[in-house]
Amino acid sequence: MTAEKISETTKGVYIIAATPFTDSGALDLESTDSLTDFYLEKGVTGFTILGMMGEAPKLTEQETLTVMDRVLRRIEGRVPVVVGVSHASNRHVERLAKTAMDQGAAGVMLAPVANLKTDEQIYNYFAAMAQLLGPDIPICLQDFPQVTGVHMSVAVILQLIDDFPQIVMLKHEDFPGMRKLSEVRSQSLADGIRRISVLVGNGGLFLPQEMLRGADGAMTGFAYPEMLVQACALFEQGRGDEAEDLFNLYLPLLRHEFQYGLGLALRKETLMRRGAIRSAYVRRPGPVLNAIDLAELGRLIARQDQALRERGR
Repeated sequence: MTAEKISETTKGVYIIAATPFTDSGALDLESTDSLTDFYLEKGVTGFTILGMMGEAPKLTEQETLTVMDRVLRRIEGRVPVVVGVSHASNRHVERLAKTAMDQGAAGVMLAPVANLKTDEQIYNYFAAMAQLLGPDIPICLQDFPQVTGVHMSVAVILQLIDDFPQIVMLKHEDFPGMRKLSEVRSQSLADGIRRISVLVGNGGLFLPQEMLRGADGAMTGFAYPEMLVQACALFEQGRGDEAEDLFNLYLPLLRHEFQYGLGLALRKETLMRRGAIRSAYVRRPGPVLNAIDLAELGRLIARQDQALRERGR
């Protein structure tokens, strides 16, 4: 069974799925299954696999194909799956993207290659990739300059949207970037450019403000995805204040998990403590938590659990 492809109207929470490893660093496919089930049980709208926080750059090509096949088979079309295909090689991107779609993916996520400096260079890269992949593969542009080093202007984003109908989604995680989100929405409206789906990253740290500025949901990997799901649903129902109150209950832990350089290790440790995966191992090179880090995380989790109990959640 194949889920619907992503489109301009896609909304909700697309979880950035972690890639589980054993304590020795090998793929843990049993934990891949249990983590997939965990995300589904928490009500996510869709998945994004093999993203940067999914440690895709640390996987061999065969491992990449193995993880993709395992997740898609486990989900069986119940929700859409976006596959991260970013790579320095255009041919690798093409091969992985077409394989993903053949196996039932709903679309692909593509970040710019490093060292693109001008709008013209950025436009030419994505234009070439859109033409290479063809009109039938929906593309999510990943705007993540903190990692890629590539700063995509509102003008080039809107030009790409206008020129390539297969670009249907923007993963927005510039930082700071809320004004950029507002400008994408206002300028596309003013210029008569089609409205595409915008899902936000950055751990969901600014989710309430971004939803009010025109985001359609989140594409991120907080270890409590049920909060993201519930908050986005409340915004969809016009209950923004309730959504923000719920968000604020989780904010200390969400903020803690957001730390650059350490966040993935914290997320995986939390997922392990929640029973979703068997090991919190981050493939090397990657962060390793020490005893103080672990105790600090445990305290924050305990405080959050207490706050939720006090509010009957």
